[in-house]
Amino acid sequence: MAVGKDTIFDRFLSPLIRLAIDEAALERFYQSIDWEPAADRHRQPNLVYPEYYSSQNFHGIQGGYLNPHAAVSYDPITQYVLPPHETVVRQGLIDAVRVKPRRILDLGCGTGSTTLMLKQAFGEAEVIGLDLSPYMLVVAEIKAQKAGLNIEWLHGNAQSTSFPDASFDLVTASLLFHETPTAASRAILRESFRLLKVGGQVVILDGNQKNLRQTEWLTEVFEEPYIKSYAAGSVDAWMGAAGFAAVQTQEHWWVHQVTQGVKPLPGEDFDRVGVAVGSRDDDRIPDFGDDLQGFPAPA
Repeated sequence: MAVGKDTIFDRFLSPLIRLAIDEAALERFYQSIDWEPAADRHRQPNLVYPEYYSSQNFHGIQGGYLNPHAAVSYDPITQYVLPPHETVVRQGLIDAVRVKPRRILDLGCGTGSTTLMLKQAFGEAEVIGLDLSPYMLVVAEIKAQKAGLNIEWLHGNAQSTSFPDASFDLVTASLLFHETPTAASRAILRESFRLLKVGGQVVILDGNQKNLRQTEWLTEVFEEPYIKSYAAGSVDAWMGAAGFAAVQTQEHWWVHQVTQGVKPLPGEDFDRVGVAVGSRDDDRIPDFGDDLQGFPAPA
């Protein structure tokens, strides 16, 4: 969507949410941080931002997540637009974990809400949160420090993380894929497959693709440039194309879904990979080609 479009969020939801948010407190928080030096502590100077990320003004904010205002407003708004409750929604990802992870990577971690929950659930594990926005990582680090949680925050691209092969037991992503074009989502899953040890698990929490396809207004509520292509796709099929086995999606509070898969033993029969009912045949073929102001809406 174009920035400034008169969305349902702009007309109806934003005024209601603003009544519940302490805007003065948000401004004080914003002013309390010297953003560029703080972001420089995380920023990788040689990181090249994907065009899909740097060219979009996500949620009506100029510069999208490469703007500290997005980091400040994300949490206060998100709590009101993830029914029935943000923590309950994110807990769906935690509950889907079947492995006993010693090393966890949370991709597109944003302000770290799910990352913190992963560390709380698996206290003995090493937990790493990775995101393209150094400003989101500033907020994530503050939250972790307040919670007394030891989490490593890294500035990086989920499509190409530079970690060694087979270096994680669990790879997760929350509310990331509806904000990436299909080619990027599939590339992220291929990278997740590479990063996982045999028997390792990937868990993806995001919008319910089936219901998004059937309820068009949900794709029109927020300024989400890639949500329609996300709704038209199938995370199950993308996982299958990446090589994951035992793929399954569970509906989560109607609006959301949790999809999980495991990295099988080398040579395991590809037919064991679960593929979504009704998915297109081309989604089943592995893709190894080129991958391509006011209050904003949340992810």
